[in-house]
Amino acid sequence: MNQKFCQECGTKLIDKKLENEGMIPFCPKCKQYCFPTYNVAVSMIVINKQTNKILLIKQYGKAAYILVAGYVNRTEELEHAVAREIKEETGMTVSHIRFNRTRFFEPSNTLMCNFTAYVESDSELCINEEVDSYQWFTSEEARKNILPNSLASHFLNAYLDQ
Repeated sequence: MNQKFCQECGTKLIDKKLENEGMIPFCPKCKQYCFPTYNVAVSMIVINKQTNKILLIKQYGKAAYILVAGYVNRTEELEHAVAREIKEETGMTVSHIRFNRTRFFEPSNTLMCNFTAYVESDSELCINEEVDSYQWFTSEEARKNILPNSLASHFLNAYLDQ
């Protein structure tokens, strides 16, 4: 999604070449380059340390299993968003996290940042209204049950294949 107007003054942007960057939207009034903006979200491979199983969820009336995920709030650190989203959607407290990889998701103009998040057990598990259902899977069961050809399956399979 390309920005068409300057966020500062509202002037229509033009494309202007910037050395080492290529064509970048430029405001002729403010004399400023306007680099593209996008959303940032986190997705998590949640692992129960007690059972070594992976949590997959179903949301919004859809039949397929996906990873726990959510948008990052403005000024929020990615690691905080990981712990917050897991706490909000499942009630569980993260003991530690590890960064995996990123991938840009064009349909929602979102940079998805994937992490592995470990919980000590599922004793705190209490899903909120955003989650229709959940299930803990072994690694191979998770691979078979995750939504095929999705960003979630890309992240999960990359994690399992490493």
